[in-house]
Amino acid sequence: MTATASNRIIRVTPKGIQDQKGKQPIVCLTAYTAAMARAVDEHVDLLLVGDSLGMVLYGYDSTLKVTVEMMIRHGSAVTCATKHACVVVDLPFGSYQESVELAYRNAATILAETGCSAVKLEGGQEMAKTVAYLAQRGVPVMGHIGLTPQHINTLGGFRAQGRTASETELLKTDAIAISEAGAFAIVAEAMPQETGAILTRSTRAPVIGIGAGQSCDGQILVTHDMLGLSGDFKPRFVKQYVDLGAQMSLAAKDFCREVRSRSFPSRRYNYRLKVL
Repeated sequence: MTATASNRIIRVTPKGIQDQKGKQPIVCLTAYTAAMARAVDEHVDLLLVGDSLGMVLYGYDSTLKVTVEMMIRHGSAVTCATKHACVVVDLPFGSYQESVELAYRNAATILAETGCSAVKLEGGQEMAKTVAYLAQRGVPVMGHIGLTPQHINTLGGFRAQGRTASETELLKTDAIAISEAGAFAIVAEAMPQETGAILTRSTRAPVIGIGAGQSCDGQILVTHDMLGLSGDFKPRFVKQYVDLGAQMSLAAKDFCREVRSRSFPSRRYNYRLKVL
């Protein structure tokens, strides 16, 4: 965490993330609420308010139902609750693919209403023009290639990408295209570590891996996944650092037992009458 002489915390910027290319690994997590963002802010370089919130928080079976309004609501909460991390908000499905003008209107609205530092969009060569259009107009853009959840219907499911020479070459071309268009960083999701290493060596922008191997410039995980809050859903690339889901279940069980036995609330948790 960076601070001035007066101990004022300085927020990490997209330029700061870009400048970490090839240096200290960039640490990223997701956050969708003020409470979660506040808990991890001081430890990470970047917080992504991902459209994965549709699946994690709302129980949707994909990210396709997520709207701009939902992203603004959650993005604003995360930005307000943090002081250090660079906050990036996803452009949801249908909010940028139609035209560069539509992409700019939605991206500008998200930046203005949430106070975030950048937006993220999915796609490779086909989105290079959009990345350039936004970047040239003051909107920092993070790219996302590989397993792109908004393309779930065309990819045929949540499947790893870049597993053949031809797929790897296509991903390399995608990464170079959006990097040269002005993306300050690129998320590379669900691919062999060899593919992740090739992308990292090929681009000016730092590559943030999620299931893309150790050679990437940084790593990101869905915070709920690494905390054990995603139920039975656990992608191969997720390391669970703690099982908060199990701990929450035990805490709820203890609460129910104490309420039913009338041992809670005990005297310690009660207010006392004032003696006049």
